[in-house]
Amino acid sequence: MTTSTKSLYAGHRFPPELISYTVWLYFRFPLSLRMVEEMLAFRGIEVSHETIRQWGLKFGQEFANIIRRRLPRPGDKWHLDEVVLKIAGKTHYLWRAVDQNGVVLDVLVQSRRNKKAAKRLLRKLLKRQCRAPRVMITDKLGSYAAAKKEIMPGVEHRQHKGLNNRAENSHQPTRRRERQMKRFKSARHAQRFLSAHDQINNLFLLPRRLMPATGTVNLAPSATRSHNLNRAGIPGGRFG
Repeated sequence: MTTSTKSLYAGHRFPPELISYTVWLYFRFPLSLRMVEEMLAFRGIEVSHETIRQWGLKFGQEFANIIRRRLPRPGDKWHLDEVVLKIAGKTHYLWRAVDQNGVVLDVLVQSRRNKKAAKRLLRKLLKRQCRAPRVMITDKLGSYAAAKKEIMPGVEHRQHKGLNNRAENSHQPTRRRERQMKRFKSARHAQRFLSAHDQINNLFLLPRRLMPATGTVNLAPSATRSHNLNRAGIPGGRFG
């Protein structure tokens, strides 16, 4: 564990391994806060669901930022797609970009599905990735082409619904969490949760060949999660 990571846990009476394990459970699987509370209680650990919620708020995005910095450089082919989110009775759109390996590059929750919204997504991606893609693949929504023409005019753009299954499939975990959480409470809530959720999931969905060199082979499935967390500088001890 690095010094900066250790400082995150100052003032907490539970060990870092337990906190990181709990946050991992909540973001990695479609579990409610009370489900995680019950799983810990089964192991003799008494933690309230409100404490788990606070841990998620404090550590979730920090873990996601650590993972983002330490994962290998994403691919040069971007798949972009948007999906409808119903939040407090209003229609919002979740814009998501993934690379050719299925690694989520970024997400953006917006109230519009137009050129301006597409431009915001592209600008955010360029700022985060510090480079333009070789190829951008989208469905046939005209907003993508209009935004790309202004933001990335030299990038090849392929528009075909059948080519964009990679991005469309990336929405499935969001739908599972949305059902479990009985919808997101606000656009800010959705943005905050999914920003952490997708990056934490990247750590476990990344193809093994793209993981940093470890010197260890044939990791057992039960050990892979702990190993990957440790590689990202996050305590990943197992309990139970």
